[in-house]
Amino acid sequence: MKALFTLGLRDASERLARGEFTSEALTASCIRRIAALEPQVEAWEWIDDTRALRLARKADERRLAARAGGSANAADVLPLTERGSLAGIPVGVKDIIETAGIPTRMGSAIYRDYVPQRSAPLLDRLAASGAFMLGKTVATEFAFTVPSRTRNPWNLAHSPGGSSSGSAAAVACGMVPGAIGTQTNGSVIRPAAYCGVVGYKPGKGRISTAGMLPFSTTLDQPGVFARSVADAGLLASWLTHSDGVISRRIAALRTAPSVIALGSPVWHKAEEPMRARFVADIAALRAGGATVTERELPHAFDDGYRTHRVIMLYEAARASRAVRRHHGAQITPLLRDALDEGDGIADEDYRRALGLREELTEMLGKFLDDRCEAIITPPTTGEAPTLESTGDPAFCTLWSLCGVPAITIPTGFGPRGLPLGLQIVGRAGESNHLLAVAAWCEARMGFKGMLARGERSS
Repeated sequence: MKALFTLGLRDASERLARGEFTSEALTASCIRRIAALEPQVEAWEWIDDTRALRLARKADERRLAARAGGSANAADVLPLTERGSLAGIPVGVKDIIETAGIPTRMGSAIYRDYVPQRSAPLLDRLAASGAFMLGKTVATEFAFTVPSRTRNPWNLAHSPGGSSSGSAAAVACGMVPGAIGTQTNGSVIRPAAYCGVVGYKPGKGRISTAGMLPFSTTLDQPGVFARSVADAGLLASWLTHSDGVISRRIAALRTAPSVIALGSPVWHKAEEPMRARFVADIAALRAGGATVTERELPHAFDDGYRTHRVIMLYEAARASRAVRRHHGAQITPLLRDALDEGDGIADEDYRRALGLREELTEMLGKFLDDRCEAIITPPTTGEAPTLESTGDPAFCTLWSLCGVPAITIPTGFGPRGLPLGLQIVGRAGESNHLLAVAAWCEARMGFKGMLARGERSS
């Protein structure tokens, strides 16, 4: 029998509903996987096996109670409020998201003993899905670029990326079928690409940022990690501010899409293996029938990178002033220097940057005209770097700046045997269509992830 920890979110949910195994068995399988790999990967900041198994048993009890209602139809096994749900599924949660009664350490020793009294609203949404938090995944310091202790499960000498380091690594190696992260620059897309999983941020405003450590309130966006586009869409659908924003079931487009292939203004940063992978991905999409038009963004977007940095560091510096005043010595030099840079940004420059952000967002909407359904571009400069860096987020910056939905799918490997991917970017507010385009692209790639090696045992 295929090991339960290898199952994706949707597969596990549907098989749980059919009674093929229990939530307790699934959770126990994940816990054993963590016990085997955590000493090397170090993806978890906080985890309590006893608590997780207790929550799994409660989910099983609810399912048994539903069956006792008398229906023999598998679709009626769960209560109406749980159909199409994630009932009984364990999920990882990035440790900058507040959890009531559980430590939230923000990747910093400053918050080592911080235990919130209330959970972030997005975790209330997670609970409504029937899923439960398996544990808190490692985040980089204040969700910035200082490397965390987590290692890339494909090669322990390499970074999983940041700042959602633990979430990406945990999903990649089967510790958990899905996880929640956040992105201010490239903190969902980049680690997902480095770890060979799907990373998806629905776009600004789709998921509440309340109860999350604020770094840049204008730019911060929650996102998710999973092993398929459909699973990422399912998890994200439960986290949105209201039901129906993202469909519970994402199907690939029935017809081949029309997309824009974009090197972006930072194409010169792409390493040769990433360039070759992008060319190969374009060829695969065209072979499947997609119309791929190669274009460049207007030169106005060249200023987008500086605009993003001004907004991000201005807001981060002001959000962190109280913490720095009392605990400045505990902040690493790299982060301290960035926040000091933010302190030096004038109010007038910040307001100008906000205005340019609005202009670029409007311009991007026009760039994606009615003939094209999405942009495709590299998600990273190349394979995951070594542990001294979390990698360059340059290929994610513009999409975080404009707040549009973006997703990365794994498509192949570089010369060091580390994953490479393809980023797909959609129009603001068109999350479902972007997911459908991404699912179509995913089906043409044939990528085999870390768990496609036939691990057995439960």
